[in-house]
Amino acid sequence: MNSTVATRGPVRVVGTGLLGASVGLGLTTRGVEVVLHDPSRTALALAREVGAGRPAAPDDAPPTLVVVAAPPDVTADVVIAELAAHPGAVVTDVASVKGTVLAELRAAGADLTRYVGSHPMAGRERTGPSAALPDLFVGRPWVVVNSGSSSPEALLAVRALAVDLGAQPVAMSAADHDAAVAVVSHVPQVVASLVAAQLRDASDDALGLAGQGLRDVTRIASSDPALWTSILAANAGAVRDVLVGLRGDLDGVIAALGLADAATGPETVEGGALSTIAQTIARGNAGVARIPGKHGGAPRAYEVVTVLVPDSPGELARLLADVGHAGVNLEDLQLEHAAGRPVGMANISVLPGRSEHLEAELTARGWSLVS
Repeated sequence: MNSTVATRGPVRVVGTGLLGASVGLGLTTRGVEVVLHDPSRTALALAREVGAGRPAAPDDAPPTLVVVAAPPDVTADVVIAELAAHPGAVVTDVASVKGTVLAELRAAGADLTRYVGSHPMAGRERTGPSAALPDLFVGRPWVVVNSGSSSPEALLAVRALAVDLGAQPVAMSAADHDAAVAVVSHVPQVVASLVAAQLRDASDDALGLAGQGLRDVTRIASSDPALWTSILAANAGAVRDVLVGLRGDLDGVIAALGLADAATGPETVEGGALSTIAQTIARGNAGVARIPGKHGGAPRAYEVVTVLVPDSPGELARLLADVGHAGVNLEDLQLEHAAGRPVGMANISVLPGRSEHLEAELTARGWSLVS
């Protein structure tokens, strides 16, 4: 056992998808005993093979902590069963919706002293145990929700789990959590899916013009429909409230564009339509400026150095090594592909005042820069 880890095993993980397997993998790499359960024997076997723990056995020692990683529509049922089966264990779940789960547990008369809802704000486009990472939660917020009756010991156990996996515990109520994830996670998923759906009937010529902006907006649109149906249905009220506000803004833009389309020139546009369009973009600027920056700190303005990178093995690694040799810290990195060319463009964000030095160093090492 790693002496720096507060979580003591055995920890029982129920559900071996991305989150459950990553919890198991993170704990096992830190020396904590993990036993796994999943109704899918294939998923269970794969989780074992990737190192997330071992399948539960009848003669296992009682778990000290149970982590339920099931879809939101069945999470409460699984939590109730685990509370009953393991009367000495603290039980938490990592479902992305908390209010519905807690309401179902209260209605069932579950022992809420040993239950703490939680939600690590981490994920990937890929799902399943094969996508699990031991450091998936490092540096990410992990919401901890007091049931209203959770014992101090139970709350401490779940906070310790988050810290041991490298996350930052954040205490929130179930209602506040669900309202927050509606605006920062669930609605973005819906919007990305709606935008991506418009591409189904786009011509090949149109898609050939696609740039990084489209890829950024639609990146999460390849998510699992069944999982997201469960999530959105469980948080329907909060998501609907945000979408209603979004619809109002969208209706305003549609009306403004209609006036602009009917005008014979910019000077004849009526009804403040141009102002509506400009204010929409400006409000978006203000919203983006509020997104936390690196390591969750205040957002900062960076200078960007754009480098052409040959699309061949090892070139990106060579570029990053050269950035390090130049003595410049890489604050952010975005990759774009140049249409019709066997190169990519690496947009390297650096602190203000460092771009000129980096450009000179990379040029001297033979890299081609984009002004």
